[in-house]
Amino acid sequence: MSVEIALRAARVRYGPLEVLHGLDLPVPAGTVTVLLGRNGAGRTTALRALAGTVGLSAGRVEWRGADVTRLSAHARARRGLCFVPDLRAVYAGLTVAENLALAAPGTDAPGAGAPYPELVPLLSRTAGTLSGGERRMVALSRAFLAPRARVVLVDEPSLGMAPPVAARTYRMLAALAAERGAAVVLAEQRVPDGLPPGSLVHELRRGSRASSGEPAEYR
Repeated sequence: MSVEIALRAARVRYGPLEVLHGLDLPVPAGTVTVLLGRNGAGRTTALRALAGTVGLSAGRVEWRGADVTRLSAHARARRGLCFVPDLRAVYAGLTVAENLALAAPGTDAPGAGAPYPELVPLLSRTAGTLSGGERRMVALSRAFLAPRARVVLVDEPSLGMAPPVAARTYRMLAALAAERGAAVVLAEQRVPDGLPPGSLVHELRRGSRASSGEPAEYR
């Protein structure tokens, strides 16, 4: 398995508090990688460090072996990185259709290709008026509609979703890895069901990697 993107001895500080302590995190292409841990374990910060939305105080970020530590979040996005945070992941003042159009520029009828059929009747609704699960579907659509996504980072994918929609979401994320060869990284508090063979789990504790293994080992 080739490593698509990685944190190497990564340290992140928020003021005087260090939240990642020399984290090594290789992410292979074509796989689903789960960052497992409780709140405060460093899962979200690890995603943000990969995405470039927080800077490193030490260490580096590598993308296909090249040092991209100083590359901005916008530049990483242009290279094919898609980050779906857990909060403020949609443009609340825009309609669902407008949010989908931003995910797939140049699409005349974004609703026709909506990954979630549940969104089609909501296309004219302002995203800020949607339920939590509906907003999550809009946010995740950005990853599914991106034509050249090479790295997909998702913080709490199923937040607010009904179980059947959550199960479908994990199948679609698995397909990004299996069919498009994307490196998919999920931050979770528990290992979700339905992960494809070859998925990896890294358990984080207090900003460090405590253990790694297959999903079955953590259920």
